[in-house]
Amino acid sequence: MKSSSPRDSVVVSSTPSGITTITISRPHRRNAVNPSTARDLYSAFLDFENDSSQKVAVLTGSDGYFCAGADLVDLTTQQQQDPATIDPLDRDHLQPVKDRNCGPMGPSRLQVQKPVIAAVAGHAVAGGLELSLVADMRVVEEDAVFGVYCRRWGVPLIDGGTVRLQAIVGLGRALDMILTGRPVTAQEALSMGLANRVVPKGKALEEATKLAEELLKFPNACMNVDRSSAYYAAYNASSFEDALRNEFNQGIKVLQTESFRGAARFAGGQGRHGRFDKL
Repeated sequence: MKSSSPRDSVVVSSTPSGITTITISRPHRRNAVNPSTARDLYSAFLDFENDSSQKVAVLTGSDGYFCAGADLVDLTTQQQQDPATIDPLDRDHLQPVKDRNCGPMGPSRLQVQKPVIAAVAGHAVAGGLELSLVADMRVVEEDAVFGVYCRRWGVPLIDGGTVRLQAIVGLGRALDMILTGRPVTAQEALSMGLANRVVPKGKALEEATKLAEELLKFPNACMNVDRSSAYYAAYNASSFEDALRNEFNQGIKVLQTESFRGAARFAGGQGRHGRFDKL
């Protein structure tokens, strides 16, 4: 396993089996993100995408917190130094990669090309909520809290919150959260589809890693094609027919590489009666 220095605000580790764990580590700010942390998170996700040995990422926070959003203390300090010249988003350092660029919270403007699971403990609020929405699934501890807490301070959602949240929970529930800024408990998050699993306190990372290990068992190209098609249908398709056409055109590419082999394994007796063991 390789990892960053524990002094870094973002710690990255990876396993030989293909799981990358990306940890926000600023516990003195409840893992709130400043510009340098945003750049480190963005780079960590690009590195994960570009490493063919890594198949699934787990995004989490250290010391019992997921992320309290943007570091407003850091932002205030910057503005007090020279409000006329300092860009609070530090945009001079946020270099685009093709048509994908770094957001104020880091990877929040990416559609990551491989599965991502968020392990949520403590608070995932404001920009921290937006970071959790980058993930495909959220494994949430029983006392965790989501919320658009930045509503109180006049800080808008500029890291995908208004775009992703409604796609995940529906417009009505998204607007309830966005307009009121109220706290949403783990159980309510589960009922609305914001949380995918609720686990005991202290178990989010462990359970998210177990879920990642389950995903590793499946034929990788097929899983990623289906995942990509779902995102295309949710965000990019111009019509129902366009979504169906994209699904077919992308799915057909894996038939020769994975589907025929999988069909042969089923014909040989594996996976009968809906069994998922011994894949």
